[in-house]
Amino acid sequence: LQALLTNEFLGMPARLARIEQDIAELKADVAELKADVAELKADVAQLKADVAGLKIDVAGLKTDVAGLKTDVAGLKTDVAQLKGSDLENRLQRKIRVLVSQAIGLKRPRIVHGPMQDTRDDFLDQIEDALESGLLTAAQEARITATDFIIRAQRRNGTPVWAAVEASNRVHAGDVRRARATADALHAAFDEEALAVVAGYGIDPLDAKRAEEAGVMVLEVTAVRPN
Repeated sequence: LQALLTNEFLGMPARLARIEQDIAELKADVAELKADVAELKADVAQLKADVAGLKIDVAGLKTDVAGLKTDVAGLKTDVAQLKGSDLENRLQRKIRVLVSQAIGLKRPRIVHGPMQDTRDDFLDQIEDALESGLLTAAQEARITATDFIIRAQRRNGTPVWAAVEASNRVHAGDVRRARATADALHAAFDEEALAVVAGYGIDPLDAKRAEEAGVMVLEVTAVRPN
């Protein structure tokens, strides 16, 4: 038989054995790859779950931060209002002296302020000016919303009004309001009316605006809290 068969044919069983061994090794490699792929899929699924959890956490943090910003803004507003109220309370006792000394007035009296009832005669005059057309409704509202309105006299006896807007730190809005009130008082009484802003400080730009608008800046260092 060996004489009839070629050497190549006779070697086929050995080659088949090697092929079978290679196939077995490939099957083992494929099984290992499948295991690795399954493990990767599990890892990817876990990562997706982790990312989803992080997204939820980030969304929660954003909500918390937004809430904190709102709380901080509310606290800033409350603090500003408290400081403004504290300044008004302090000025209630000293504003007449401060204004009269700064401008050179005599017999100053507060006819409208945050800590006292507005004088009836003053309210009557404002109402008469409104009914006669000397004032608009907006001007009347501006007068009654002013922090302090002072009635005084010049040294020569000429009557004068002072419209005072008080703020912990004076800004452009205070300047505009003081100017508007002074103009309304002048329209109602046809008498000199001064615009004054009072506070613990003012920025240079707002100080320039006040000067351009003819508004006197009164820095209230004399009543600064300790």
